[in-house]
Amino acid sequence: MLRILLCVKQVPDVDLVKMDPETGSLIREGVPAIMNPNDMYALEAAVRVKERWGAEICAISMGPPAAESVLRECLSVGTDRAVLISDGRFRDADTLATSYSIAAAAGMYGKFDLILCGRETLDGATGQMGAQLAERFDTSLISGARRIVEIDESGGLLRAEREVEDGLELVEAKLPCLLSLEKTYYQPRIPNFRGKKAARAAEVKVLTASDIEGLDETRIGAAGSGTIVPRTYPPERGERGTVLDGGSAEKDAELLAGLLERAGLI
Repeated sequence: MLRILLCVKQVPDVDLVKMDPETGSLIREGVPAIMNPNDMYALEAAVRVKERWGAEICAISMGPPAAESVLRECLSVGTDRAVLISDGRFRDADTLATSYSIAAAAGMYGKFDLILCGRETLDGATGQMGAQLAERFDTSLISGARRIVEIDESGGLLRAEREVEDGLELVEAKLPCLLSLEKTYYQPRIPNFRGKKAARAAEVKVLTASDIEGLDETRIGAAGSGTIVPRTYPPERGERGTVLDGGSAEKDAELLAGLLERAGLI
């Protein structure tokens, strides 16, 4: 049976996030948290693989205690196990430190044939996590996958489809393989009542830094992050345009001519 590792993340709803003009930081307080949209497609892909070829799915996430909700969402639609990495020592991690932490924690649960994640997250949008995790797990990588076409477990091969500029590309890779997915083929399912009830009763295993065997704490959180962001700021707004509404095309033309004349353009 295939063993799948599903990597998901809880993110703030960016449509509601504001920025502190003094600090340049995102104001997350009071903003609803959701599962990263691209990760929802990875979740649906994992469940479909389980239904078609047979698999055991382990969902893993790193974040605050509230991130447990996205893991229960995974459990409600077919994930078999859920693991949350949550400890203040992991705070302020960039993708380098996050990929190390996830790989270290997942290593406690054995080896995986297939690793799935979203292509990028709403809050960071770096698109780096898939490639970094593939390096950590020493797997082949198919980035920006559209769907999984075939899995030949006996031959150790996977075929997946992804979009390119002029159409679709069929890619073959050796197992174990990591796929980063984006919104294309898979439509995330809505959990039913039975799934939600089972998810509420299921265990979400919480791991602190002390629980992860062989973890090097100099490589996690802010200490293990190589990325430095000196300042974050919103884009400058340009001058607002002028709406011309003279009630007719002739009047609008007159108003436009007047504006251009005053600007010295005619």
